[in-house]
This record gives sequence, C-alpha cells and structure tokens, in this order.
Amino acid sequence: MSVFTHQPVTAVSAESSADVILHAFDWSYQKVTSEAKRIAQLGYDSILISPPMKSPNFLEWWNRYQPQDYRIIDNPLGNTVDFITMQQALSQHGIALYVDVVFNHMANESHLREDLTYPNSETLIEYQKQSEYFESLKLFGDLSKPLFTKEDFEPAFPITNWLDAKEVQTGRLSSGENDPGLPTLAPTANVITQQKTYLQALKNLGVKGFRIDAAKHLSPTHIEKVWTKEICQGVKVFGEIITDGGSGKAEYEIFLKPFVQQTSFDAYDFPLFHRLLGVFKYGEGMRSLLNLPEQEQCLDPKRAITFAVTHDIPNNGVFRNQMLSPQQEQLVYCYLLGCSDGAPLIYTDMNTSNDLDALGYPRWEQSWHDNNLIKMIQFHKHVHGQPVQVLECSDDILVILRGTEDNPMGVVAINKGQEDHQISLPTNQFNVWLGGDDLLRQTLTLPALSGIMLKS
Repeated sequence: MSVFTHQPVTAVSAESSADVILHAFDWSYQKVTSEAKRIAQLGYDSILISPPMKSPNFLEWWNRYQPQDYRIIDNPLGNTVDFITMQQALSQHGIALYVDVVFNHMANESHLREDLTYPNSETLIEYQKQSEYFESLKLFGDLSKPLFTKEDFEPAFPITNWLDAKEVQTGRLSSGENDPGLPTLAPTANVITQQKTYLQALKNLGVKGFRIDAAKHLSPTHIEKVWTKEICQGVKVFGEIITDGGSGKAEYEIFLKPFVQQTSFDAYDFPLFHRLLGVFKYGEGMRSLLNLPEQEQCLDPKRAITFAVTHDIPNNGVFRNQMLSPQQEQLVYCYLLGCSDGAPLIYTDMNTSNDLDALGYPRWEQSWHDNNLIKMIQFHKHVHGQPVQVLECSDDILVILRGTEDNPMGVVAINKGQEDHQISLPTNQFNVWLGGDDLLRQTLTLPALSGIMLKS
C-alpha cells in the first residue's frame, strides 16, 4: 500500500514564520506558472527551481548543471521570457522564488573543442545571427563578447582527495581518468563581477533566494567576494554542502562547519538527515534523536534546510543507498514537519529517476500535493517556533509535545516499530489532525510504522 494517496487537497493558509520550500526539480517554467495558484493554496511559502542559465539543449537533468552562459536563460525548462512569466505568477500568489546557482564550474565541452571560451565560438556566432531573439532574452552584458576565457579557470586536474579543501575547491569534478571533467572557475576579477551581476539581475526580476550548488567546491574567499552584503540584502541564501554526518565526521569538520561559522547563510542539514537515516532506514533507536544540538548532529534550526530526499539521492547512483522507502520517507517528514523548526525542502520531480511507488505511480511526481503531506505542512506552521518537550522515547517510539503543558499546541507521535503502541496524552485538549482514531481519548493507539499529529 502506498503512503501517498494521490488525492489533491486545498489547505487553509496560516500565518507563520515558517518557510516551507517546494523543490520543483527539473520542472519547466511553464509548469511552475500553471501550478502557482495550487502551490500557494497547499501552504507552500517558496519554490526552488533548477539553475536558470543557458545550458545544453538536452533533456537529461544534469545538463542544467553545466552552464554555458549566465547572460541569457535558455534551456529545456524555458527561456528568460518564460522565467519572467513564472516569477510574476508566483509573486501574484505570494510565493517566493528561489533559484539554484551553479558557480563552481562551466559545461564540459571537451568533445567539441579544446579552448575555454564561454560561450563557445559557435554560440557567439549564433547570438549575432539571431541578435533580436537573443537580445530579448538578455539579462545583462554584451553578447558579442565571451563571458569567460581561459584566464578565468583553474589549471585542469581531477579531484582525487575529497578531504583536501584546496583540492576540492580548485580541482575538477571528473568521472575518471578519461574524463577531462567540468572546467573549474577561478575567483578572478572577471568571474566575481559576472557572477555578482548575474545575481543582481535575477534579484531585479524578483528572485528572493539562492541555493549555492556544490558550495564545498567554492573557496571561502570566492564566496565572500560574490555574496556581498548588498547582493544578500533581502534574499535567502543557502548552501548545499554534502556531508556524511555531523560532528566527528571529516566532511562536516572540513567543509560544513567552517561554512556555517564563517557565513550567515543557511545550509542543508546533512547532519540531521544522516541521523534520521540511521533511525528510520538502518534501525538505530529513537533515542539517538535526542540532544542533537549539544552533539552537533544538527544545524541551528534558524539556519537549517531540512529534507527527506535531495535531487542527488534518487538521480545519482553514488547516493541511492540513502534513499528511504515511501513509508520511511513519510515518517521522516512527520519528524521534520512536526518536531523540527528548520525550513523543510519538499522534493518533487518529473520522474527523472524512474522510481515508482507501491502502486506503480512515479514516486515523486504527485507526492507534493499528497493529502497527508499537506496536513503535516499545516501542522508545521501551527507549531513552528513552539517549545519541544519529549513525552516518551524508546527504541521505536517518539512522542513530542509542541508548546507547554500549560499552553499545548500539538503532539507528534511516531512509531517505527512493527507493533502497535499505546501512548498516554498529557491532556485531553487535542484533536486528531493526522492518522489515528478520530475518537480521541486520554490513551491513544499508535499503529505500527505510522505517525500521528494532534492539534490543540
């Protein structure tokens, strides 16, 4: 049985400081435009889209992460005109637009040429032949000239030591000895200027946030020069720094911890994700979710982007061992949306990985408007910022009170075990919001492999 119902619902909007982000991975701009009203109705606050740049005209998702030019938006998801229409539709419905930004490298075009001029000479000629069209798509700059030349790139070598910060920040992402890899940009004056100008152009179009893709591959100096106080004014900035956990893990100590300490930006909460992965996928006890801040096994919720799945996990073979089952994923969302105050990133895609749920549907194509998920989002907004008190915790059971006993706001109860469990409630002031029996008593049955949310 699928944990997703495929039943669309309309949620009542709530006033909250929460930021629930819909990660519309590889959605076309026209699809975002057509769904803008429903995205708002379901309670999402913002949407993250794939990189809006000029990139190869191929359908595979990873082409969006191979920039050819910043100065125009032109890729299979849409062009600059489509982008502006999308932003206006989102703004009309009160949804903030966040964009994914790829600043570490440019497209691997070694199969076409040996030079490092971007865009390549054929593209520059095309710009001139169809000047009226491309000028209509221009964000900034002079399209008769290159954006970058060879002087703007680091020397070519593949990254081999992934725990050497300098090597990771100057070497190339490569699939092997025979792959020249993705040309790595150096923080030259021209690179810094072009990247800042691109960000400002998007801000001028109404963009309200930026995801820094592969932020561990950008040096602290590079980040500091591009993401200035002026650029960051009025927008949300968050970095993607993949780690295998929190304190005690080398990737955390070398990359994520310095990023958090040296910037004011938010970041993907990989420490929390790996703790949740251990509990809900690999059988660790619920007690390992206690006292996470003190152990540096989660980020400050005010700066945390929380998630159950990122686009890399189903779409990149090296990360697929981190993929939760649909049932496990729902329990993780129950935790993230009930017990955590980070900004939850809710993933959806166009079936780029060809994963199916138990009913044979594309796994994440419709899940963003699943009835249970939308109820969790509304609960998240109801309790966001409220105190967290552990009422019960064992290997399989976690029961959390949001609010205080004098002023309770809600209860979250999760059972990852194979047997039903009876829980006692502190008061009888609650109504069933998600799961459980509609007839709420002082004692409640928590079914196996389920989560329950109660609202005051």
